[in-house]
Amino acid sequence: MARAAVLGRLNWLVGQLADVREETATARTLILDVPGWPGHLPGQHVDVRLTAEDGYSTERSYSIASAPDGSRLELTIQRLEDGEVSPYLTMVLSRRDPLELRGPIGGYFAWRPADSRPVLLIGGGSGVVPLMAMVRTRIASGGTAPMRLIYSTRSPDTLLYAAELERIAAGHADLDVDVVYTRAGPPDWAGRVGRLDARQLRELAGQHAADTQCFVCGPTGFVESVARLLIGQGIEAQQIRTERFGPSGGTA
Repeated sequence: MARAAVLGRLNWLVGQLADVREETATARTLILDVPGWPGHLPGQHVDVRLTAEDGYSTERSYSIASAPDGSRLELTIQRLEDGEVSPYLTMVLSRRDPLELRGPIGGYFAWRPADSRPVLLIGGGSGVVPLMAMVRTRIASGGTAPMRLIYSTRSPDTLLYAAELERIAAGHADLDVDVVYTRAGPPDWAGRVGRLDARQLRELAGQHAADTQCFVCGPTGFVESVARLLIGQGIEAQQIRTERFGPSGGTA
């Protein structure tokens, strides 16, 4: 009910596709100019609405990938082959095409850059998208909160933001990036390959500060597993914020 009340105060806005970045063979980032955009917090999302010529309409929710930047925002869309919306957004939508958006939505899974407490971000697959917004906001705002991103993905072919993550890992103090490959690593990969487990999480995250904030996003099974691992390593449940996706009544 609270979510419905919030949505009732939001209006649909019409954005225009300014540019795209191809992230992987099945994912692209939409760079949108949205007049009237009120701004957002990293971790929030938007609803996207598509309407056919016959009046049929359908909506999907997508996390915002970018740091706040005036009326411009970015959405990274992972294509689902049997999806109803994502194939259009990743293969058909072209520069200068309009797109209806409503948002920003959500306040629980959001990071405030003025907060100086340590932050641990753990993403599985496209669950890295809202976490990337937090990383980018921390950099853009000149924040000082120690931040670590642990990103679990199947292989180098599915790695989102590959070049940017490499630059971040090499050039920002107190902002660490670790990639966990679950099926295959790069040709010169010397690390482990497999699902994130308690031992690897302890090795990557190290000793948690008493006030560490944890944000975990990804498929339902991944999120539940990581939350259990964190609690098993001494993190209190109230320090862990989660956002998950999985089978539902519709497809993206």
